[in-house]
Amino acid sequence: MKPQESIQIYGRRNSLNVQKAMWTLGELNLPYQRHDVGGSFGFPEEYAELNPNRVVPTLRDGDLVLWESGAIVRYLARRYGMGTLWPEDPATAAHADQWMDWHKDKVSFGFFDIFINRIRLGAEDCDETAVQRGIRLCAKQFVMLDEQLSKSAYLAGAEFTFGDVPMGAMTWRYLELDIDRPPLPNVERWQSTLLERPAFRYHVAIPFGGDNAEWNALEAAGAGIQ
Repeated sequence: MKPQESIQIYGRRNSLNVQKAMWTLGELNLPYQRHDVGGSFGFPEEYAELNPNRVVPTLRDGDLVLWESGAIVRYLARRYGMGTLWPEDPATAAHADQWMDWHKDKVSFGFFDIFINRIRLGAEDCDETAVQRGIRLCAKQFVMLDEQLSKSAYLAGAEFTFGDVPMGAMTWRYLELDIDRPPLPNVERWQSTLLERPAFRYHVAIPFGGDNAEWNALEAAGAGIQ
């Protein structure tokens, strides 16, 4: 199934949550148009009518307006990727859903403690206590992820599913950060497999810089890239 018109995505290219939606669109080979919103691009006055939270991403597919990156990934996979990105087997789909929730509930807070302080904030505003807390939390969760990936090629089993998208995008950044990490051979193998996917390379595996100045420069350089 293809949409009747291009799907509209609102959000800047270097946003991790936007990348989840864009990677999903790329995997499904769906027509889309991305609009630079959020971060240094700001929010148009009318954006709150689409997303009262004034965050990104927001999706418009015909008459449907949807926000929250996980909901967008699930919607796209279920509507346009049934039998591929969305498994037909209910148990496999449930496991994919499980790992999406785990990513949000168990990993995101620790990861963003690191990422916000080391990359998004200037050195004078960095909270090193939060960074170290995030490093410890992520290490614990990524060891659990590594154990899961010792049992299967992907998070929900032998095939790539929507459940790999959120954690796969975050893991690419985690492995690129200049921090101490435990040995993660199975996670690294999984990431190497994801890097073979053109949509992952194009939408996710892009530079984010090593500090606030580089982040801002790369955000500006991504304007208009579809």
